[in-house]
Amino acid sequence: MIYHCPVMARLLVINPGSTSTKVSVFDDTVCVFTESVFHDAPVLLQYPTTNDQLPFRENVILTLLKEHSIDIHSIDVFVGRGGCAYSQKAGVMEIDQALVTDTANDAGGSDHPAKLGVMLAWDLGRKYSKPMYTVNPTNVDELNDLARITGISGLYRRAQTHVLNQKAIGRIHAEKMERKYEDCRFIICHIDGGITVTAHCNGKMIDSTEGAGGDGPFSPTRLGSIPVMEIAKYLENHTAEQLKQMCSRSGGFVSHFGTSNADKVWKMVQQGDEKASVVWNAMIYQICKSIGAMATVLEGKVDAILLTGGLVRFDSIVEGIKARCAWIAPVFTYCGEVEQEEMAAAVLEVLNGEKKAFRYTGKPVFSGFPWEK
Repeated sequence: MIYHCPVMARLLVINPGSTSTKVSVFDDTVCVFTESVFHDAPVLLQYPTTNDQLPFRENVILTLLKEHSIDIHSIDVFVGRGGCAYSQKAGVMEIDQALVTDTANDAGGSDHPAKLGVMLAWDLGRKYSKPMYTVNPTNVDELNDLARITGISGLYRRAQTHVLNQKAIGRIHAEKMERKYEDCRFIICHIDGGITVTAHCNGKMIDSTEGAGGDGPFSPTRLGSIPVMEIAKYLENHTAEQLKQMCSRSGGFVSHFGTSNADKVWKMVQQGDEKASVVWNAMIYQICKSIGAMATVLEGKVDAILLTGGLVRFDSIVEGIKARCAWIAPVFTYCGEVEQEEMAAAVLEVLNGEKKAFRYTGKPVFSGFPWEK
């Protein structure tokens, strides 16, 4: 006779990204369904702010649940990707009013669509009286102090990267090496609608590009690093709000081609479009520059370069990076993301009493150096 263990919990996992909304339902560790809905930039740019997308994204979730015959009343726990509040440590965090308020207000100084995961989980959790959690938001801060300093006194670089997927990929690769993530030195590149390149040293993200803050490689939706004086010229004829949108929603491919759809841009490359070819290869070139920078952060002692995210499906990107960076360390590819599984597994550990969730502190991890106090 076959016995079936009862389901401990049904989790709805919500993951809004710069070009998609990914939704999963897990019955304990079993994935009932995972589906990602792509949103091209012109659709999202109809909404003046990221917060204005909330009803649109919620409708996407409810539609998917209906299509998969999932009664929302059957959901036991709501889990949302997060970011944009004050920086926090890594791990599972309960979603409460203070976190939601600071998330909506971009208290941490950045604006990333991942924030909508916390806001959506909060709205649905309150409506159906169920617990709500977030896991490894984009603003987990593990930077070393040298990475924070800029050439302007009192102005610091922030921790803002694809924490959730990068840490999960780091653990997966470490296991394949029969080592612990906490004992490894990786350069991990999340390459998708947004791109971040991060130095992981002994389980900590000690330095990283800040994709949604105008730093590092440009991407399908983001402008990347640009000399400050060129930005000053841009602001002579544009508003600060337009520049802010360029950082996370309307830069990169969107600015060049009017679309964030990498498949469309790649098709143009294949058809011989000169501009598309140059822009595509420039993006790869800039990813490689960032990898080189992170190699120096790790003093050249790099166990592996790990490429992950949706755009890793393009061989030209992977091969372009290998051509310039394979001399630094072996390059490994993890196409797509494991964010849904990571969020579900982490929350299940809390529900099973294996780990504890922490509460939002309302204070950033870093608030200045001793000499400033």
